[in-house]
Amino acid sequence: MRIRRRSFGDFVKAFFAFLALAVLLVGVPGALATQIGWPLPDGVPSFDWLQQEITVHTFLNILTVIVWLAWAQFTACVLVEMKAALSGVGVPGRVPGAGPSQLLARQLVAALLLVGATAASFTPGLSQLGNGYDANQKPTVAAAQATPGIFAQQQEQASGAAAALAEQASHAAAHADAGGSTAKQGDTKFYRIQPPEGRHHDSLWEIAQRHLGDGRRYKEIFELNKDRVQPDGSKLSEASLIRPGWIMEMPGDARGGDLVEMPDEAPHVSPDVQQQISDYARTGDHAQGGGGSGAQGGGHEHAGGGATQVSVPDQQRPAPGTGHQQATAVGAESDSSFGLPEALLTAPLLAAGLLGALGRRRRQALWQSAFGAVGGRRGMEPPTPSGDAQDVQDALLVGADPEGVRLLDRSLRGLAASLAEESRALPVVYAAWLSNGDLHLQLAQPAGKPPAPWQQGQDQTFWMLSRTDAERYEDTDTAAPYPGLVSLGTMDDSRLLLNLEAVPGIVSLSGREADRAAVFASVAAELATNGWSDRMTITLVGFGEDLTPLAPNRIRHLEDIEALVETMEAETRQRRGALGAAGHDSVLTGRTGPAQHTRWAPHLVLLAAQPSAEDAVTLAELAADAGRLGIGYLVGTETGDLPGAAWEMEITGEGKLLAPLLGLELDAQLLPVAQQRAVVELFVEADPERDGDGPATAPPFLVDISEQGRPAVYARLVGPYEIIGLDTPDGERSALLHEALALLLLHREGVHPRVLSSALWPRGVTDGVRNALLDRLRIWLGTDPDGTPRLGRDASGRLTLAKTVVSDLDVLRSLYHEATQGKGVGSRAVRGRLLTDALVLVRGPLLADRPEGRYRWLTHEIVDAQLPLLVADTGLALCEFHMEKDRAEKAIEALNAALRTAPADERLWHELLRATHSTGDAARLTELATDLIGRSGARGLPPRTEALLDELLPTWRDAIAAVG
Repeated sequence: MRIRRRSFGDFVKAFFAFLALAVLLVGVPGALATQIGWPLPDGVPSFDWLQQEITVHTFLNILTVIVWLAWAQFTACVLVEMKAALSGVGVPGRVPGAGPSQLLARQLVAALLLVGATAASFTPGLSQLGNGYDANQKPTVAAAQATPGIFAQQQEQASGAAAALAEQASHAAAHADAGGSTAKQGDTKFYRIQPPEGRHHDSLWEIAQRHLGDGRRYKEIFELNKDRVQPDGSKLSEASLIRPGWIMEMPGDARGGDLVEMPDEAPHVSPDVQQQISDYARTGDHAQGGGGSGAQGGGHEHAGGGATQVSVPDQQRPAPGTGHQQATAVGAESDSSFGLPEALLTAPLLAAGLLGALGRRRRQALWQSAFGAVGGRRGMEPPTPSGDAQDVQDALLVGADPEGVRLLDRSLRGLAASLAEESRALPVVYAAWLSNGDLHLQLAQPAGKPPAPWQQGQDQTFWMLSRTDAERYEDTDTAAPYPGLVSLGTMDDSRLLLNLEAVPGIVSLSGREADRAAVFASVAAELATNGWSDRMTITLVGFGEDLTPLAPNRIRHLEDIEALVETMEAETRQRRGALGAAGHDSVLTGRTGPAQHTRWAPHLVLLAAQPSAEDAVTLAELAADAGRLGIGYLVGTETGDLPGAAWEMEITGEGKLLAPLLGLELDAQLLPVAQQRAVVELFVEADPERDGDGPATAPPFLVDISEQGRPAVYARLVGPYEIIGLDTPDGERSALLHEALALLLLHREGVHPRVLSSALWPRGVTDGVRNALLDRLRIWLGTDPDGTPRLGRDASGRLTLAKTVVSDLDVLRSLYHEATQGKGVGSRAVRGRLLTDALVLVRGPLLADRPEGRYRWLTHEIVDAQLPLLVADTGLALCEFHMEKDRAEKAIEALNAALRTAPADERLWHELLRATHSTGDAARLTELATDLIGRSGARGLPPRTEALLDELLPTWRDAIAAVG
């Protein structure tokens, strides 16, 4: 091990530091006392003194008082820093309001004692003379120490990471070649792990910092003590897993006041501790290979109050083979020659977010098209995807777990609301585990008893909520407390969500470029579309420009690191100032305050390309305070060695996400480039601002509406569900058969068998059960006269219905299309008849009497938005048809019929007002306006409706006020 020797420059620095301290501590007060004297009045000033003119002498006295106060503050800083440096234990305390003064004192004390015997016990930040304040304020952070127990400690230490980079680079090679312990025979020393004090938790890294002068030497301590039996009977198996009360044998060159040398001659420790150390010393020749447990072999034990690793929750751990949708049992497709993208099938939260965002995008396009926000009608139907896009859409439908997202969102918001009611701050949560439906939050440090119905987990740093209790939560108007949670993968059938926003520094990701890109794309897509966030900014650098359509309001793309640094420097300054002005310690306290809905949204930076050494230092400086400010950094690296990284992860070619020092080996959640492009294609096709090739108004399935086109099976979906032409099946499978037929009728383009399975059995089902149902459905539907089964498969293997199986929704679409673009265009009589026939079909909302708990797949559909718009368009067209002949009563009748299904369509109300006005009955018009105002509630009438009433009935306000 190379030891740093004191140079001539060190002695020069120490000499000038001594002179500076002498001048500041002795010279300044001496000069003030001899040259200016006592600046304060000798007695109590009278009221007349306040009215006297301010002279130069008065001004000098005021300045003198300020200088005395600054000197006293600096002297206190020197005493605090000197005490911490000489003791070699802990982090120096902070003198209130003495940021720059304490930094100067720290640098001077460090330089002065650098040549002394106690220099070895300084933290690395003290030796970085000349660095910035943020870089020297706290000790260096180790990438190896990203564990629950010391997470809070990392927050205190993270700002020193950038300051230590230069020294780490110069010593890295020497330490890599050291290979063994520096302990000398007969010079054995021991250290006893201390219990946590406040937010400070002991760790091997900090022990090495204090007593070996370099935190990176924690590996030597680990190797000396690995697998040795501790006083409590357990063993050290992970460098990040230590417990208070454990004994650590130290290398021979360790220094510091809290070490125990020669355990048999240690009078300053209790007899019990002396006996423990003596017993532990006899285990020095332990076997290196026995008794240890790796990351997956039970090494996830958690020590309450001590430092631990990221661990799978012990409670409620599912048995092998279970999990979301029973390990997606429907995923094994035995009777199809094709499959769906596994990356999305095994990512339920990501799939649910993408599916929900896609549905919102399609609804937005539909509404903008209907209300004229986009030039020209693009039709009632979104474009039907094909190829990879179709497979990806089916994979989203199969893999999505919207119920899990809903429970996660409600649980987190409910927790925040409960803590706010108790006037308690949100705990720092750096990870969440979803295990067998239960939610486990892994806290940075113990935060007391969780509010009901949350329970204490396996120790004080775990809060657990069972799925049964989570289902009791309802929607609450509370800001999302942990919007930075994002899925990384699964381990032992438990899904890990890392809170990128809370990591005290940079999270690095190494591996092949293609593998890293798949992780970055998955993280970006989930952050952009997840259902447990309100607002956030996601900055993508070096990748992801094509991901912007997923969430244009959230995703921002930057070309290079220079632009990122400029942006984040401004963002960091702004957030620090905002937190200070609001009096908050972190964004977590800000989210529970009065301004919770207007600020404190996270900003997550995803940098795919490895930064240069200079840029890495800059990013480390920016990330030093990131956890407190709600800013997270995920940075890619080719070598796996990113200076300043707080947590280090690696993605392998086999899809494993490894973080050995965190105790993690996950099956990574990925979004490969092919699926990424297909997902983006779905969103681009649904973009309401996208210029189409022309109106796409034709429905996907046109019915022969002539007398010869009478169907063999007719299902009434618009209103109560009825089936004509089939016998009602017996048994408990009847409801499933009806639901399966409804799904197929709403998707005439075809339904993937796995999509059908996931729709009918959201929690999963075996292939045998699904195939049995399809056989019953095939038998129930029967065959056409030519022997063709009415349930078949297309060329891609998707389930399709024969043209002889028709729904009233198919007929409604066909009638409207024929009236507005077919035969009705050239014949007024035909148009009126077709529109009237179409409106007669409308008996209420879609599947009005569906049983509770079934047909949940309708939440993924946009038919609930399509049907009211289609009915409204039909009513408006029929109204126009009657008003051409001044048949106002017929027009009013058509509009009222449409309003029963589309009561919120403003266009129908406008035409109803105009039609009523045309009757010349002012009282009737006033009554209609009164009814409309009553329906509008507290929001009031829309501006366009008010303007129309002002035009048609100028005295409507007075008339309505008179009525009541």
